[in-house]
Amino acid sequence: MDMDGVLVHEELAIAGADRFLTRLRELGLPFLVLTNNSIYTRRDLAARLRASGLEVPEESIFTSALATAAFLEDQRPGGSAFVIGESGLTTALHEAGYTLTERNPDYVVLGETRIYSFGRITQAIRLIVNGARFIATNPDPTGPSTQGPLPATGSVAALNTLDAHSESTAMIGDRMDTDVVAGIEAGLQTILVLSGVTTAAMADRFPYRASRVVDSVADLVDELG
Repeated sequence: MDMDGVLVHEELAIAGADRFLTRLRELGLPFLVLTNNSIYTRRDLAARLRASGLEVPEESIFTSALATAAFLEDQRPGGSAFVIGESGLTTALHEAGYTLTERNPDYVVLGETRIYSFGRITQAIRLIVNGARFIATNPDPTGPSTQGPLPATGSVAALNTLDAHSESTAMIGDRMDTDVVAGIEAGLQTILVLSGVTTAAMADRFPYRASRVVDSVADLVDELG
């Protein structure tokens, strides 16, 4: 499931999210909480969720930074990267065996950050022109905040992270353009919740459909068994 708009909204737990997570644990159902946010490490995010009243272990969190690091490790093991981003991304790349450098990197990696530096963006452009491959941690144009939308850089976790099969796995998200389409492309049942970004009217405008549409994860608690 996605995190923002599904379990929390502007860092406040969505009503029923705690019961949903509790029921998953009681039934022993494996789950991953996904986030496009590459700023924070899994430990950071577990602490932030706990502060919202939601208990999610670190190992049940998967970020776009981890997905990016896993992809680069597979593509070019032991490579190098010039990074625009914060600790969530740099930590993930270090743990994947990557070296961070400003000189002739294999990749330029763009993640989310609180402050986009014009100087580093300029440096990134010049490195790409000189042959570095470019990758961004996610395609979302904006992200949420208490003051309104912020500029942003989805995370799609491989099913083998959960050791799960597509026939018995569902993707729960609040965005049609990232969460639902990622689930469809992975062959999963998709559940759109209306507690985040996408409204029912907005969902109708997309050429594809979620398997189901519900108000929030609270509507799914009794169906878990």
